[in-house]
Amino acid sequence: MKVKVGLIQASCVKEKAENIRLTIEKIRLAAKEGANIICLQELFASLYFCDVEDHENFKLAEPIPGESTEIFQALSKELGVVIIASLFERRAQGLYFNTTAVIDADGEYLGKYRKMHIPDDPGYYEKFYFTPGDTGYKVFETKFGKIGVLICWDQWYPEASRITALMGAEILFYPTAIGWAKTQDEATNTEQYNAWQTIQRSHAIANGVHTVSVNRTGVEGDMQFWGGSFVSNPFGTLLYQAPHLEEEIKVIELDLNLTDYYRTHWPYLRDRRIDSYQPITKRYIDND
Repeated sequence: MKVKVGLIQASCVKEKAENIRLTIEKIRLAAKEGANIICLQELFASLYFCDVEDHENFKLAEPIPGESTEIFQALSKELGVVIIASLFERRAQGLYFNTTAVIDADGEYLGKYRKMHIPDDPGYYEKFYFTPGDTGYKVFETKFGKIGVLICWDQWYPEASRITALMGAEILFYPTAIGWAKTQDEATNTEQYNAWQTIQRSHAIANGVHTVSVNRTGVEGDMQFWGGSFVSNPFGTLLYQAPHLEEEIKVIELDLNLTDYYRTHWPYLRDRRIDSYQPITKRYIDND
């Protein structure tokens, strides 16, 4: 089975309505180019507000499903595309999540995934805003295949990609917002980006699935978001990489039959020693 995935890498503005309007335009362009599944970057409807701890930013949150998902449900139905939409979720008073909604090509809301791993670093104060996800890892059966969705900081954890792949995901999607501090030198920037891409390509190899990572670009505060969205085949080969400093809409065709090919020739799943993995549930193993 072949499927075309659309990546929308964009810079954001302050006004939520304008971000949504621009995103709709970009989705239409990706659909016109033949995209079947379109993935938006992390928290695309606003600037990346987690660079500061400010209670006013909680006003950006919304219920899921809600107004934004209804907009994208109508658009999905009109265009016949799957949309992966990363949003700031207000579940209840004082309870907020970093959440991605998945909408099928007929406009049906299939469900949500709440980000499991929440960072807390200079410029990324997400623990101030987000409760750790409680949906568990999720796979969504869409018209164009079974997809797994993880979010940004989840990228660094092989456990997350492994579990999602074992649940039957044929493609791993990673909506993302990550960048370089303006104070960093070029060598540090290069090392960070290479590590970020390498870890995700390793998830593709270990699990035998395509990996699609969609990052934002543009300067926000002291951060240059590094773009560089990319697609990897199930053996880690780059099928596409976006520029770092420019907006980009790209549609890439994936051959999902390659999963069986690579898993047959490199049978990592066959040779897993699940009887020996119990220590992975511990935070750290002391040998004293």
